Amino acid sequence: MSQLWGRREFVRIASLGPLGLGLGDYLSLRAQSQTQAERSCIMVVLDGGMSHHDTFDMKLDAPSEIRGTFKPIPTNVSGIQICEHLPKVAAQMDNFAILRSVWGRTAIHFNGVYFLMTGYLPIQSMEFPSLGAVVAKELGLRKGMPPYVLNAMLDHAMGPGFLGSAYAPFWVRSDPNAPDFRVDDLDLPVDVDWKTVSDRRWLVKQMDQAFRDRDTKGITAARDNFHVEAERIMKSPEVKKAFDIWAEPEALRDRYGRSPIGQGCLLARRLVESGVRFVTVNASRAIWDTHADNFNRLQKALLPELDMAYSALLQDLSERGLLSSTLVVVSGEFGRTPKINAGGGRDHWPRVFSVLLAGAGIKGGQVYGSSDATGAEPKDNPTSIEDLTATIYDRLGIDPKKEYHAASGRPIRLSNNGTPVRSPLV
Repeated sequence: MSQLWGRREFVRIASLGPLGLGLGDYLSLRAQSQTQAERSCIMVVLDGGMSHHDTFDMKLDAPSEIRGTFKPIPTNVSGIQICEHLPKVAAQMDNFAILRSVWGRTAIHFNGVYFLMTGYLPIQSMEFPSLGAVVAKELGLRKGMPPYVLNAMLDHAMGPGFLGSAYAPFWVRSDPNAPDFRVDDLDLPVDVDWKTVSDRRWLVKQMDQAFRDRDTKGITAARDNFHVEAERIMKSPEVKKAFDIWAEPEALRDRYGRSPIGQGCLLARRLVESGVRFVTVNASRAIWDTHADNFNRLQKALLPELDMAYSALLQDLSERGLLSSTLVVVSGEFGRTPKINAGGGRDHWPRVFSVLLAGAGIKGGQVYGSSDATGAEPKDNPTSIEDLTATIYDRLGIDPKKEYHAASGRPIRLSNNGTPVRSPLV
């Protein structure tokens, strides 16, 4: 499907009816309670699974087939060391915490990403809502911005599930690092103007009048509101400004790194600053899946890009006074095997891995939990994916014990019985 078709389809949907599309769907949301915590979340997904052994949980005393070739360096927090290829991140250690005892239950990419982004393993009978969709529902609109933005090549496990399309993400499919980056769904096609959109809507209103006269549930009134909001967002200079990454100084863009993850993190900062509640950054599909040539791939590309992006994001948020209200989560769907394989890579390993947390009350400069001597199992303070989910909700002011009801009537707890990690993290 071409991007041009996508813009045409948006105009058709926004002017003819409340059908499903990420941009249009959230527009039906109404402003919710102003007393909700003014917090946001940036979720950086290292799709494919980052090796904890070669980054944030190095095993210096393990045999060489486990230890690998990288060396540790000190961070700006005494006693905490991380990989030598993350020097800029090491200088930001006082701003974030490392969870070294996170564990999951699947070594399959599809299931792992789903588990990470919903807190549930997938089942055939139900689609669970993603973290972003729940945040959109609970915290609502702020400053006229969509509550949930997805900057990713794919939307797997990032949708609204049984909550319905009103809580679907505004999906930015293009790469913020591309020289021609733009958000097409904020512009009308070249052969359509606002008069045309208004004329089409007027025609539909006339056709709907017979149904409107018998409407006792307010369906047509809700759709009218939907149309008004759709037009308002597309005309909103504030929304367009938030996505205008070109407005950033070249030096700042360079500091984040000219990579999909770097510019994705910069765009995420612009979005939360403008009022977006939840932004998912997922730069490339399975790029961290280092079954072969693990060390070259990490050293030459993956770690330098992460080093620039994550350190710049933390520094930028801190300098702008946003880190205290913005939770930053960095995680893959699982870790990688302790033992290096014959191809010089590491395979999938969900039994223990590392996650980074910063902001929104998280105390930086600490390590929570630990893995065993070979990085194969949790040792202290094991933290399940469900616990991680509960922690994210808790930091955003959402009760992780809250229950929704699926269409079948089945009660679904947000955190799937997870317990938020608090002391000593917060």
